Amino acid sequence: MMPRPWNFSAGPSALPESVLAQAAAEMLDWHGCGMSVMEMSHRGRQFVQICTEAEQDLRALLNVSDDYAVMFMQGGATAENAIIPMNLLATRPARKADFVLTGTWSVKSHKECQRYGDAAVAATAASSKVIGGREQAPYTWVPAPSDWQVRPDASYLHLCSNETIGGVEFMDWPRLADLGAPDVNLVVDASSHFLSRPMPVERTGMVFAGAQKNAGPAGVTIVIVRRDLIGHALPVCPSAFDYANVAAEHSMFNTPPTYAIYIAGLVFKWLRDRGGLAAIERENIAKADALYGYFNDSSFYRLPVHPSVRSRMNVPFFLPDPALDEPFLRGAEARQLMQLKGHKSVGGMRASIYNALPLQGVQALIDYLKDFERTHG
Repeated sequence: MMPRPWNFSAGPSALPESVLAQAAAEMLDWHGCGMSVMEMSHRGRQFVQICTEAEQDLRALLNVSDDYAVMFMQGGATAENAIIPMNLLATRPARKADFVLTGTWSVKSHKECQRYGDAAVAATAASSKVIGGREQAPYTWVPAPSDWQVRPDASYLHLCSNETIGGVEFMDWPRLADLGAPDVNLVVDASSHFLSRPMPVERTGMVFAGAQKNAGPAGVTIVIVRRDLIGHALPVCPSAFDYANVAAEHSMFNTPPTYAIYIAGLVFKWLRDRGGLAAIERENIAKADALYGYFNDSSFYRLPVHPSVRSRMNVPFFLPDPALDEPFLRGAEARQLMQLKGHKSVGGMRASIYNALPLQGVQALIDYLKDFERTHG
């Protein structure tokens, strides 16, 4: 068997090798039942056990209380951008939602919400800004919460706590009471750093994440929503996306993405066995410190994001000349360093260093970065 490459894909992304091995061993026969998980009825006792354990393990990892429903849904975080306003706009009479725009995904979320109601911009990083004497390009910095204009009668404030494309991460989630909006619910798209560190779910009305970064394969979206916000869906909301229906049926209102839930459940157990989110955060800090530390010492590569909000998960960087991009990528692939090309909307390079990528993989990337700088600098 060939050695596995180091996978820096932004998503779908690397999964823990032990999870893949267990899934392979159980492919034809899950725990002696004679069936693959792919073949099971979602209402049969075997899959109900799988789904129940996945929810229990996720709750334990994030310390999610019973005040919140945990749902495994379909459509990805992109579909959730429509599902959220259809479910949450009417939780308050004004039917308003506010947005903090820090990159591609928060901008898309805001645009989608405009189809269903009053969606306003509370703060935006859409323009350049001089910070500490350095000019930051649009969406490479985060507006200070003290500057946000949150409407006190809004149903919720939406933020993307880690922008996958731009590599901007919120290192703390605000308490909206501190911003003069105690009755506004915080809604967080945590897709690209979900389960990479402990998260204060209790500060939010809702947290959601596409699984295909840190939690599992593409196909399942994890939704954690406070129960008192459930039951207010707009008439236009499809029944399969009404949180009241999904929560009441424990994610079984319709056939869920069963195999994706199964793999996510294995990832939750893998995280638990590694010591939980505090332990994986320490590993992620070590990886990010190593990679950013090298970039900080290099005059060859350019980092666009302000140091205070650089993502631990998604690290965009640029070479001094775009003509070097293709040689860089060819050389990287020759060393089994895969999926380093930046998103088409911003160009450059991007290394996504999610939970399943070990420090050894980051060090292999650093070694290549050094060699490329030495030969092309």
